[in-house]
Amino acid sequence: MARQAPEASVFEKFAVLTRGVGMELLRLLCEALGLRPDYFDGDLSGGDVILSINRYPPCPNPSAALGLPPHCDRNLITLLHTGPVHGLEVLHDDDWIKVEPVPDAFVVNFGLQLEVVTNGMLKSVEHRVTTNAALARTSRAIFIQPKEDCLVGPAEEFVGEDNPPCYRTVTFGDFRRKHSVVKLGSSLNLTTNLKDIQKDIR
Repeated sequence: MARQAPEASVFEKFAVLTRGVGMELLRLLCEALGLRPDYFDGDLSGGDVILSINRYPPCPNPSAALGLPPHCDRNLITLLHTGPVHGLEVLHDDDWIKVEPVPDAFVVNFGLQLEVVTNGMLKSVEHRVTTNAALARTSRAIFIQPKEDCLVGPAEEFVGEDNPPCYRTVTFGDFRRKHSVVKLGSSLNLTTNLKDIQKDIR
């Protein structure tokens, strides 16, 4: 007998509660970084909340196919529930490191907008998803992002005479549209393209 899909209300509740966790994490980051507690409230986190559910079926030859190519998240912060099956990998010193699944826990990814706000102090880590030869894998992610017309740039707390801004201040909508063009191009490694994406925005 086929499993019945959860009702829409289940997904809505998951999205609302998980976003609440994400906002609390952002407030804790503010405390650690010396920002006012509500710095990320409002337009910086007020964009559409995206719930992404990805199903990766077993792949007989995992080395021949990636579940998700290398990338950095373009939003502010991501909360990812990976499930019990290995698949998520992060890039560290040119090596791909497997992320061990932790039951009933979220993986937190800093997005490119958080890297911009902190003027590069916090980095958006490049990651990918590999497939499994025997087991299917399902992941669930909540993406918290700015509103389309929100101007995102380095916070004044991270800019000074000896620490000039590394990134321009641009609207999230302009960044997102340029990011999508780069993503559809020849390179899917967006980590090194953050400044290039901003540079080409008029």
